[in-house]
Amino acid sequence: MRYYALLLFMLFSSGLFAQKIVDSSSVFHLNDQEYLEMRGANVMLAHDFYPESHQGGVGLIQNGIRVATNGDLRLEPTPGQWQPVPKVGERQVDKKTGAISVGMQYPDPSKDRTGFNPIIYPDLDLTYTLKVIPEGKSFKIVVDLDKPLPADWAGKVGMNIELFPGILFGKSYYMDENSGIFNRQANGPGFRDENSDFQLKPMASGNQLTIAPEDEKQTLSIKNLKNNDLELIDGRARHSNGWFVVRSLVPAGATKNAIEWLVTPNVTEDFLYSPVVQVSQVGYTPNQEKIAVIETDKLDKSSLKAKLLRINKTGGFTEIITQNPAKWGDFLRYSYYQFDFSAIKEPGMYQIKYGNYTTEPFQISADVYKRDVWQPTLEYFLPVQMCHMRVNDRYKVWHGRCHMDDARMAPVNFNHFDGYIQGPETLTNYESGEHVPGLNVGAWHDAGDFDLRVESQAATVEGLSHIYELFNVKYDNTSIDQQTRTVEIMQPDGKPDVLQQIEHGALSIVGGYQSMGRFYRGIIVPTKRQYVLLGDPVNHSDGVPFSNKTQDTAIAMGQPGAPDDRWVFTEDNPSRELNTATALATAARVLKGYNDTLATDCLNISKEIWTKTKTENQQSKISLAIALLQTTKEQKYADFIVENQENIIQNINQIGWKIGPVLALISNPEFKKSITNAVKDFKKVVENQEKETPYGMPYTPDIWGAGWGIQHFGMEQYFLHTSFPNIFPKKYMLSAMNFILGVHPGVNTSSFASGVGARSLTQAYGMNRGEASYIPGGIGSGTALIRPDFPELLEWPYLWQQTEYVLGGGTTDYMFLVLAADQLLNAE
Repeated sequence: MRYYALLLFMLFSSGLFAQKIVDSSSVFHLNDQEYLEMRGANVMLAHDFYPESHQGGVGLIQNGIRVATNGDLRLEPTPGQWQPVPKVGERQVDKKTGAISVGMQYPDPSKDRTGFNPIIYPDLDLTYTLKVIPEGKSFKIVVDLDKPLPADWAGKVGMNIELFPGILFGKSYYMDENSGIFNRQANGPGFRDENSDFQLKPMASGNQLTIAPEDEKQTLSIKNLKNNDLELIDGRARHSNGWFVVRSLVPAGATKNAIEWLVTPNVTEDFLYSPVVQVSQVGYTPNQEKIAVIETDKLDKSSLKAKLLRINKTGGFTEIITQNPAKWGDFLRYSYYQFDFSAIKEPGMYQIKYGNYTTEPFQISADVYKRDVWQPTLEYFLPVQMCHMRVNDRYKVWHGRCHMDDARMAPVNFNHFDGYIQGPETLTNYESGEHVPGLNVGAWHDAGDFDLRVESQAATVEGLSHIYELFNVKYDNTSIDQQTRTVEIMQPDGKPDVLQQIEHGALSIVGGYQSMGRFYRGIIVPTKRQYVLLGDPVNHSDGVPFSNKTQDTAIAMGQPGAPDDRWVFTEDNPSRELNTATALATAARVLKGYNDTLATDCLNISKEIWTKTKTENQQSKISLAIALLQTTKEQKYADFIVENQENIIQNINQIGWKIGPVLALISNPEFKKSITNAVKDFKKVVENQEKETPYGMPYTPDIWGAGWGIQHFGMEQYFLHTSFPNIFPKKYMLSAMNFILGVHPGVNTSSFASGVGARSLTQAYGMNRGEASYIPGGIGSGTALIRPDFPELLEWPYLWQQTEYVLGGGTTDYMFLVLAADQLLNAE
């Protein structure tokens, strides 16, 4: 009897325990990563620190999608870039109640407030605590002020939270009894506030907002528990990259519980993140390792088989492989499996099916990388980014002959809002404000803000030079005329496009050096109004050098004669000088025979920098020595490399890939042996890092997409493999390429290369982001980390940390990877 009583007690107890688990998963509770969690929803507080790009404050993930962010006190109804954000204190958690809190302070004493308008942003002493508190299936957002708002700020400071627009267009909302839809564009009416700034009248005002009640996956309720009302505002009216904003003002005199919202996200019953199969959107060669990565919810215990399906040319499918994928383990918030179909070599089109998920079609073919993969970057993206040129594309003009008035010398002792700094001197013979000749030629716009960063120019020139030298790319599909400053896309001119692009970049770097006696740091527009321009950069300026007459400084921007010329910044930065000279030394080799004058200029400048530039950072000088040794074969550069053996060994992870190709030019057996041993040690490091992710290579997710760094890692791996084939395999390089082409974390398995593969980034942060479109061949930054553990790649054109195009490694490393893969895989 005692036995049965004990058994009943154990069953009853285990039932209670099981019920407790179910209950805790269906209500918000604090998890071990210090955020609130229930099945289907997560609430983060101050894990992210990038409110300018919609990552910060209180954030909400609902049914696998980040739907809200930047929940915090703000000084404007719809703040944008460069506007004040608070200093974020240390996160505090109460394990008994599950509450999370963080201390905040306005203004942030660590931020430079130079660019703030003192009329709009007077001195403000505001300290407060921002809290999230679990309330069953809801959570509270609470703000406690240390003291009441100053009288001047009453009615101005409010609690904001931003709603992601990309999933709301066409969805409905209720504000109390009033209703409406989320429009695709911002609509009026608007008004001028007390500071004469344009504001949009709220879409709705009331006490409780319900979002998308027709969609159970997106239904979200925000209720103001105080007497002050909520407002729903379209943040895109003032800022093209804005989101929808929910806001309520802090009442005058309030301190404790000054803000108190109740937020209730609807979650689908027994929510599970739907499995995703991550595969190259382009495909594979027959003899290539082929591993698809399957991403699943950690609670998903279903044992599903993965199927490789061959698409029949007469229609339908043939099942080629059906097997249980191998469990890899947990990474970030998901569980991962690997489906290895390397044994399949028959050419054709394929798809992978896992449960209800079916991938886009991909190819297996020896020619998979020979067309439509790297070419769009060369025949679209690089031409579109070309500055000082008119770029025609059949019926379309991407942009006119822009920035022909480049450039005026920047003001001294000046910090530009985009990070450029001019010190107390111009470091040239030109005074601030003077026109500097030789700068209205060559160069590519870096990213979507149209500036010319010398490191981006140099990296692009160097990367293209390696591509031409190693892979003999004679591809010609673009006409580039430096005399008429005209580009014609899809119009061959009988000259290799890569050489023409190298020439274009070198013309800018050399032109600046010859005018100023040094490299420019950067060339950029002077005003924020110009900086945020979307569309044709020909509208930045009138194309005529500014007169420098005092009376003309008052001419309005956009009018003829206005002081709209870009500024050129200089700096004393030995490492950057040496790196730029390295690019010129490399370009000198490939330009010889194509533009001999420019090739000679490149080499002479790089030699001059070698002679006169002193630095404590010997790595940059070693890199220049390597490039000059390859170009000139002069012994003094080999001697310098050998003299710096210890430095090279200590930094083998950064310079090993560079030193490998010149070992044959160095007749020192002991040096070669030491370098080879250091490379072996580095290989062990890479092997250990590779084991930390399911993607076959080192990968550390960050708040900014890691795609560019992974591309550069892959490019380095090519040199390590070809220089030390018995130490480094080619698999790391191929894994890096596959990551860019679709084998990366998150639900969006797009290729980061726009217009490449079956699915790719077709809303990206380029010059045409205002059109929610893309530039073929542009490479986005890729999957970002919403801290602490949520990988995200949104289909939205205004998230620069996920979809921004840039030059340098963000462009040429991608081309390099694909060409290298084609070379190595088809040499077997």
